Amino acid sequence: MLIAFKLKLALACAAGLAGPIAVAPLVTDIAVRGTATEPAIVRVAPGNLSYREAGDFTRAGQQAEVPLRAMRFTKPLHIMREQVSSADYQLCVQDGACRALDRGVAIALDRPVVQVSWHDAEAYAGWLSRKTGRHYRLPSDAEWAFAAGSKFKDDGAPVDADDPSKRWLSRYERESEFDLSDTTAYPFGKFGANEHGIEDLAGNVWEWTSTCFVRSRVDVSGNAGRPTVNCGVRVAEGAHRAYVTDFIRDARAGGCAQGVPPANLGFRLVREEPSWAASVSARFSKVWAARS
Repeated sequence: MLIAFKLKLALACAAGLAGPIAVAPLVTDIAVRGTATEPAIVRVAPGNLSYREAGDFTRAGQQAEVPLRAMRFTKPLHIMREQVSSADYQLCVQDGACRALDRGVAIALDRPVVQVSWHDAEAYAGWLSRKTGRHYRLPSDAEWAFAAGSKFKDDGAPVDADDPSKRWLSRYERESEFDLSDTTAYPFGKFGANEHGIEDLAGNVWEWTSTCFVRSRVDVSGNAGRPTVNCGVRVAEGAHRAYVTDFIRDARAGGCAQGVPPANLGFRLVREEPSWAASVSARFSKVWAARS
C-alpha cells in the first residue's frame, strides 16, 4: 500500500513538473560575501498547545476528523525570528554545502529564501550548525504550531459519514479563500509579528517542518492500528497546512500538495539549547584543552 502511495505521488509530481513554472521576480543580484552568523532567535516560554496531528485519520475504514490532543511544552523553544534569508542561504551555496537557487529567486539580506526543498533546508541546517558550533534543525509540526500561536490555522473539518468527500471540498474551499497568487518574496516584516514576536508566520511563504505524512487508523472498537508513515512527504506550514514531497522546490508546479498548493516554500530553524550539564562539560573541556 505504501509503495502504491509513493508511486501515485511520483506520478503526480512528474505531471506537475511538466507544467509551466512561475518564476519569482529577481529583486537584486548582489554578490554575497561573508560568513555564517547567529540568526536572531526568539525564546518561546513553556506552555500548552491544543494540537491536531498532521496527516489523514480513518475510523472503521471511513475518513474521520483527526482528534485534538493536549500537549505540554515543558522547555522553552528557541526559534528564528525571521525565515532564513536568501543571502544567508547563498553563503551555504558558495561554500558548496547547499544546492544553488533557481534562476530568478531574489538574493537579499532582508528577503526570505524561497523555492527550496526539504532537502535544501536540511542541508542548510547542517551547514549552519557546523559553522556556528550550535545545533540548528527544522522544527516539528507541533513545535511550529506552538511557536505560531494565534497564527496557526487548525485544518480540522467535520466529516459527513454519508459523504466523506464533503470534508475535502470544505477544506479546499476554505483554503481557496486565501490569495495565493502573489508569490513575491517581500522584505521581512511584511506579514507582521505574532504574540511571541516571531515574524511573517502564515504569510505567503510556507515553512518546511521535520514531520512526516502519516495515515492513522482506528477500528470500530476504537483500537489504534499500525500507522502508515511516509517520510518522502513532509508537512509545510503557512496560511494552511500542506503536504509536499520532500524534493519539490515549487509546489505550484505539481508538488503533490494536498488541497491548495503553497505559493512559496521556505523555512526557519530551531536552535537546540544544550543542557546545563552539557554546557559545564563543554566549558571544562575548553579550559582543559587550553592548559594542555
